[in-house]
Amino acid sequence: MSLINTTIVPFKTTAFHNGKFIDVSDESMKGKWSVLIFMPAAFTFNCPTEVEDAADNYAEFQKAGAEVYIVTTDTHFSHKVWHETSPAVGKAKFPLVGDPTHVLAKAFDVYIPEEGLALRGTFIVNPEGVIKTAEVHSNEIARDVKETLRKLKAAQYTAAHPGEVCPAKWNEGAKTLAPSIDLVGKI
Repeated sequence: MSLINTTIVPFKTTAFHNGKFIDVSDESMKGKWSVLIFMPAAFTFNCPTEVEDAADNYAEFQKAGAEVYIVTTDTHFSHKVWHETSPAVGKAKFPLVGDPTHVLAKAFDVYIPEEGLALRGTFIVNPEGVIKTAEVHSNEIARDVKETLRKLKAAQYTAAHPGEVCPAKWNEGAKTLAPSIDLVGKI
């Protein structure tokens, strides 16, 4: 079964965020758009490149009214040290979420039981806690958060404009479509 258009499960965990430990929960995410970026673990090879990419684009996510959450199967203590010792991860101004019990990885269907790690998964959640996009792939392939930002803006646009859809390669400000029988077979 797909996670699309399902509500996130109740959860509560701890994150390292701007020098402090904070609680993160399904309740704290409600009321704003959220982007959850799952990674296998701290102190790996590809993960810091993705954290840095998210950090370099964080202002755009904030401008779009969204919070970014990096989630690994480590603890918030590991995330503190990772943030302090990796120049790439040190750029992060968003929460680094610990999931040592694997509740989130299992709920978002990215858990690898044989390894105790998560697959690379990216999820956009609307302010009501409903999953609007899901991307999951093998751990050797890192992501480009500019595509995540494009998907976030498309999800926000369609939420604000019911009855319209964003076509392939849609970017903010581009033309959308209003599905109708008149368009069938003409595009």
